[in-house]
Amino acid sequence: MHRRTARRQLQIKTRNGVPTRLTSCQTALVGGYVVEGHVPARDIQRLLEERPAIKGLAVPRMPMGSPGMEGSRKDRYQILAFDWDGNTAVYASY
Repeated sequence: MHRRTARRQLQIKTRNGVPTRLTSCQTALVGGYVVEGHVPARDIQRLLEERPAIKGLAVPRMPMGSPGMEGSRKDRYQILAFDWDGNTAVYASY
């Protein structure tokens, strides 16, 4: 990846409050929330229906078996909710 692109992506994550330890390959802004990484659509839908008082959801790294990372191997992974202070809680597990 080009250094300027990587720097720009990090700036977007930082500006939108994604804790460094939760970063992944992409960041989206959805309905006032930050969605970081390979978060399943059903969890984004649940987020938008329930509207919890959190900053967003994240799937750190790129676990095999998560949306877009399908293959012969399926890693266990968690969807983490995070708040404005960087605190996290498990939102869903796969």
